[in-house]
Amino acid sequence: MSACLMIGATALSLATGVFDLSWTHSVEKVEWRERWRVEGGALHLTRAWVRGSGAGMEPGPEASLEDDWWVWAPRLTIPALDLAASGATGAGWTLCADGQCREIGTAPGEALHLTPC
Repeated sequence: MSACLMIGATALSLATGVFDLSWTHSVEKVEWRERWRVEGGALHLTRAWVRGSGAGMEPGPEASLEDDWWVWAPRLTIPALDLAASGATGAGWTLCADGQCREIGTAPGEALHLTPC
């Protein structure tokens, strides 16, 4: 199932309709990953991984520990996602789809707006 994701003013075609986001938490310095699906004009969060816990980093109540990652399947559907670009983590967000990854939001500035096309 193909889909389209707008990242700010840039359209990204998704052959599978799925993308992963990962980042390092600005306070806890812990890696977080999420898997999203674009479908029906919305973004669906289907899986999350976190390599620890702390301020704002609590795993979901049904999370299990797998290879040093807390993993769970949150069920969240939203129309759009805003990604802060604080510059406080030393890196931005990594967005991976269809076997390719790209860094987004690496410089401090306005939030990045992700929405289905």
